[in-house]
Amino acid sequence: MNDWKQRLGVVYSTNPDFKYETEETTEAETLPPSKQRLIVGIDRRNRGGKQVTLVTGFVGTADDLKELGRTLKVRCGVGGAAKDGEITIQGDLRDKVTALLKELGYNAKRGN
Repeated sequence: MNDWKQRLGVVYSTNPDFKYETEETTEAETLPPSKQRLIVGIDRRNRGGKQVTLVTGFVGTADDLKELGRTLKVRCGVGGAAKDGEITIQGDLRDKVTALLKELGYNAKRGN
């Protein structure tokens, strides 16, 4: 393994037996929908006055988060994104998103 980009912060070692080890991060396993506690709120900050529906509290892998985000975007007929453990849906669709999440079996609660 000679990937120098992963070792940028390492100082040269004169020890011939030195083995560089990276810290591997593991993603949390996705909880079943009934165990998830999702909060559906609205956010206006840093968005040029536009409103977005924000779904927070998802515990699971990034792929499952993107899949849930894709499902919500298609069912609502709007755009959005799913990253950093949050799903953003364009517009104020809190009631609709909460109803869709409950229909999918998630424990969703409408926030602010």
